[in-house]
Amino acid sequence: MLAGKTAVIAGSTSGIGLGIAEALANQGSNIVLNGFGDANEIENLRNRLSRDHNVGVSYSGADISKPDQIGEMIEGARSAFGKVDILVNNAGIQYVAPVEEFPPEKWEAIIAINLSGAFYTTRMVVPAMKAEGWGRIINIASAHALVASPFKSAYVAAKHGIAGFTKTIALEVAEHGITVNAVCPGYVMTPLVQKQIPEQAKARGISEEAVVRDVLLAAQSTKEFVAVPEVAGFVAYLCSPEAKSITGAVMPIDGGWTAH
Repeated sequence: MLAGKTAVIAGSTSGIGLGIAEALANQGSNIVLNGFGDANEIENLRNRLSRDHNVGVSYSGADISKPDQIGEMIEGARSAFGKVDILVNNAGIQYVAPVEEFPPEKWEAIIAINLSGAFYTTRMVVPAMKAEGWGRIINIASAHALVASPFKSAYVAAKHGIAGFTKTIALEVAEHGITVNAVCPGYVMTPLVQKQIPEQAKARGISEEAVVRDVLLAAQSTKEFVAVPEVAGFVAYLCSPEAKSITGAVMPIDGGWTAH
């Protein structure tokens, strides 16, 4: 379905991003992986994706908080595969603390990676997508793009920003065959969420088990974590021809969290 397309996926060496890379490669798209990790493990991952799905796979270690490195990643993708058809903004970090204890450097880092990074990647791919008359931009937001939780001021601010950014760019490119959407997962058991559990326990003065039961899954009506393949499959659908009229949407996949 996506044979001949190329997808750049920011933040894709683990978790949701890696699941999206798998799903798009399975549809025939070339893949540009991005993220941090052990060099040998990333090279093995790159080789496996290419071999298993018979697609081209490259890797960029660009730091999504740095615009010059983002530019190098996009140019590298074009050099390797000719163009960028699909952009998935998935890179993200988190920090949990009351606002009066929130370190300013953590605020700046979260805004830079979770929000500003999507601006820089998007502005770099839109001109060529317009010229091609086709493109898919998918921002992995969060249920926190729609609702708030305490102790996450920077993350919630960034994700609400992503929701507005998504709608704005969708309107700007709507007549050029480009769709722009935000996917808003509830809690998915990824390394980012696993790291939050002890932080939340400390901030709230409760056990880690209570964090999972009474905080993370309290609002998800299913009382289950969202699975990575569910998010990845939704992203793959948004890249399909059947989804061409879905744009400017901020869509939860959250086990009923935001239905409350």
